[in-house]
Amino acid sequence: MSANESPSGGRMRASRVRRLLGEPLLHFLVAGFVLFLIYGGLHGARGKEEPRRIEVSADDIRRIQVSWLAQWQRPATTEELNGLIEDHIKEEVLYREALSLGLDKDDTIVRRRLAQKMDFLADDVVTPREPAPEELQAWFAQNQARYAPERLITFHHLFFSSDRRGAGAQAQASKQLAAFTSGKASDKDATGGDTFMFQSAYAEETQDRIARVFGTKFADSVFRQEAGGWYGPVESGYGWHLVWVDALTSSQPSAFDAVAQQVKEDWLAEQRATQKQVTLDSLRARYEIVVAKPPPAGTGAAAQVRQ
Repeated sequence: MSANESPSGGRMRASRVRRLLGEPLLHFLVAGFVLFLIYGGLHGARGKEEPRRIEVSADDIRRIQVSWLAQWQRPATTEELNGLIEDHIKEEVLYREALSLGLDKDDTIVRRRLAQKMDFLADDVVTPREPAPEELQAWFAQNQARYAPERLITFHHLFFSSDRRGAGAQAQASKQLAAFTSGKASDKDATGGDTFMFQSAYAEETQDRIARVFGTKFADSVFRQEAGGWYGPVESGYGWHLVWVDALTSSQPSAFDAVAQQVKEDWLAEQRATQKQVTLDSLRARYEIVVAKPPPAGTGAAAQVRQ
């Protein structure tokens, strides 16, 4: 207390201080501030410490060793292993620094890789149940065409080269066909046309095989024909053909017992695909999807379409 201050003034000031210290609000503010300092000190220090810690675990080292062994077919020497560990640490340091700089943002390769890993994860969580026998029977009945053996065709053909005959190749093939149908040259072993670079006859070939040689349009056409008689002209990538189908096997569905294991595998694959799609749809439902509609040619800004 100063020399000029009266005893009563000092007592009043002390009383005000005691009342202020007794205020619950002050206690709350002080306690909150202390907790804030403690929490910030603990968690702030941990937040600074954890990202700076790089631990190469025993599992990490085993993965490094296995990867080396798979590539080089021998264990890594001590020196090689130490070098691989250093490479691993370098990669981790650069990875973390890249994340801290935001280099993962708007990077197409990173986006695709992460999306691919999520897709694999969605595969892993799908576990279809074991199907009941009657379910497989019913599913097989609905998909019998998938288990029919491939049809096989045997045919021979006369070739009319577009390179050699030009625009007249189709007309000349049609003229030859007319001679066959009129009876002037009806023998199935009739000769003529041009030399074909591959075979003039094919025996028991699948539609896919014929399509690879002649093209899809040609294969579709010949597999719709009945055996016996010339028909055409049929176009391929080489020119025009007159075709005599010698034999075409019918496609009879297989019995269930003959393909039961394949039916089960296909059923499980379908169930996995369905369940995975449900998972992906549920993930998609968490987002509002907004896609810009491309503007008509010659116009400006795109409209917004909300899904």
